[in-house]
Amino acid sequence: MTAKLALHTWTLESTALPDVLRATRAAGWDGVELRRVDFARAAEKGQPAADVLKLVKASGLGVACVGVEMGWMFADGADLQRLMQAFTESCRWASELGCTTVMSASDRGRGDLTRAAANMRAAGDVAAAHRVKLAVEFNSQAEQLNNLEVMRGIVAKAAHASCGLLLDTYHLQRSGATLKAIDDVTLGEIAYVQYSDVPRTGLEPGKALDRLPPGRGSVPFKEIFGLLDRKGYHGFMSYEAPNPAAWARPADEVAREALEATRAQLPAR
Repeated sequence: MTAKLALHTWTLESTALPDVLRATRAAGWDGVELRRVDFARAAEKGQPAADVLKLVKASGLGVACVGVEMGWMFADGADLQRLMQAFTESCRWASELGCTTVMSASDRGRGDLTRAAANMRAAGDVAAAHRVKLAVEFNSQAEQLNNLEVMRGIVAKAAHASCGLLLDTYHLQRSGATLKAIDDVTLGEIAYVQYSDVPRTGLEPGKALDRLPPGRGSVPFKEIFGLLDRKGYHGFMSYEAPNPAAWARPADEVAREALEATRAQLPAR
């Protein structure tokens, strides 16, 4: 499989960004996924975004994706204007890092799907202006935007070349998506991939900080990675696995074990 592998900074939540970058590079990951909160935490310490960009560039890692502030899908008025300014900022950071993808989780709560599609078109225009693509993710624990079908429909309604689906194995599994439904998504619809495993037992509604390395839970990784490979997906796949049990362990161990677990599930070459 020729897709590149990235480590999402949320996976090492309790570790400072410089150490996250070091551990990610040392373990052998191809890249890192940054969150908007990574920049916000630096700002709280008096460090401008330029310092974060410099730090990431110096790490030698590729940047798979930069997160945007969520909440813009159902927003309007002044709230939408503020969120679009934040969205523009994340797109600029991605562009400066040589990254071609920004991602947004779905809104929580409920709202107008027509508005969501219109806002997505507007976001797509901003993304296109910065030469990046917006990947939108449904959240299996959200009230409305909680499955592949509904998010696929919004992306289709937005019909913007710079917008596509983010497929996350955790949310696909928890929402009950079948392999057939995943295989039905065309390569052209897929903007980005995130992954982690779902515990076989003990799931709690509304909670999602229980994510595991591939092979430790119920996700059929060999089948999913195999179909992505057959489709010709060659972009980044980002390991996003927030879990307090992992946060309590040394970052180097978590990064190394997750990469080994991932490689064990990839199609043979």
